[in-house]
Amino acid sequence: MIIIDNELGTPIYMQIYEQIKNQIISKEIPGGSKLPSIRTLSTTLNVSRNTIGTAYQQLTSEGYIESKPGSGFIALELEYMDFFKPDKKNIKQFNDPKKDIKEEADLKYKYNFRDRSLSAHDFPLHIWRKLSNQFLSSASNEDFAKYNAKTGEVNLKIELMNYLYKSRGVSCNPEQIIISPGMEYSLSILCQLLREDHDQIAFEEPGYMVARDIFTNNGFKVLPISLLNDGINIEDLNSSSAKMVYVTPSHQFPMGYVMPIKKRLKLLEWAIKNNGIILEDDYDSEFRYNSRPIPSLQSIDSNGCVIYLGTFSKTLSPGLRISYIVLPQALLERYERLFHWYRISVPFIQQNILRNFMHLGYWDRHLRKIHQSSMKKYYLLINTINELMEDKVIIHGENGGLHILLEFTNGLKEKELIERAKKSSILVSAASTFWMNKNNYSDNMIMLGFGGMPEHEIVEGIKALKSSLVLITGGC
Repeated sequence: MIIIDNELGTPIYMQIYEQIKNQIISKEIPGGSKLPSIRTLSTTLNVSRNTIGTAYQQLTSEGYIESKPGSGFIALELEYMDFFKPDKKNIKQFNDPKKDIKEEADLKYKYNFRDRSLSAHDFPLHIWRKLSNQFLSSASNEDFAKYNAKTGEVNLKIELMNYLYKSRGVSCNPEQIIISPGMEYSLSILCQLLREDHDQIAFEEPGYMVARDIFTNNGFKVLPISLLNDGINIEDLNSSSAKMVYVTPSHQFPMGYVMPIKKRLKLLEWAIKNNGIILEDDYDSEFRYNSRPIPSLQSIDSNGCVIYLGTFSKTLSPGLRISYIVLPQALLERYERLFHWYRISVPFIQQNILRNFMHLGYWDRHLRKIHQSSMKKYYLLINTINELMEDKVIIHGENGGLHILLEFTNGLKEKELIERAKKSSILVSAASTFWMNKNNYSDNMIMLGFGGMPEHEIVEGIKALKSSLVLITGGC
């Protein structure tokens, strides 16, 4: 039976098509059965023959029925249809509204020390909106009728080149800069670019787990190299079989160490000696609070050993998805060969707005503002911890960045620290994820991110953390 509902808002031919299709799938109309002729069904349903003909034509084109000369329209046997039937039990279970399936980050904690980004209020929305409107007002139809530039809008790359030279000493030309939609994509590009010469990579231990996992997922063997209090252990690196290394020399993630110039020169010496490659992730270089940043490794590299990586996620917005790679000249030909057909997926609108944001001086002003704000929060956090927790913790990552590591000296373990914090509505990050070899981890640390927190919440949150630990130890 076919029922027509004139108030449904769906075209009548679609209603007929859907009902016949579902009846064939459910075998209510068995395969091989003859369907009513167009004239007969038109009379039965009191609709035009064209409407029935259109429905039958759609069913025919999708393979549910066929027209046989002298026999009319026949339903086809769908012998594999049972294979494609959804598992109703699983669907019911998945859609069960009683199941509260949420990521922990979505849960409402009073104090969120897990966020290592800036506050949402730090984004210069009014300026970005103004620049967006200005760009769209001046854009033409032709601008939207072409593909993105392969490696990024050249005007943005020129602004980026000038900024990197002024702030980090990075020496390059626009052709060496590749714009990408996030650090993860930058690293994935490098995995493809470098696998012709390398199948393993050395990583700081502890280190940036996202980068480590990306290289692992792309088939590289990851070699963990120990840290000293001035960065990666060069002796251990020399003893390894690696010819490629990933480092965060400006603010080592997660320990916060700054690699001094002497060690940077030794690392470059290692690369030259081994015909190696250094991936320099200039993580948190903008957030130094008691000294000027040391120039980048790339700025003192005269042999093309360093690939420089940066992002706007920490300094502007993670939602913009704009990062960048600065390649050595020697790798440009290979990049063109491997990625000849690729075009970056960062929208040209966003690239041009960012270019104007930098060109008109808003970027420099924004950096000064967030630096002052972050420094104030940083010292507030450090002073509050020192005041309330005295000698029960060791702070790692002083003098820079948007996070610190707290190492507890009173016997508390990571899991216990995190669970107790949760019970007091405090969200903190586990430090264990940063160690590849868990045997090297002391199991007594947590990470506190503070960039996104208001100042009063930082103080209140540390007080609450102190109280939660007192419940365990009788005194933190």
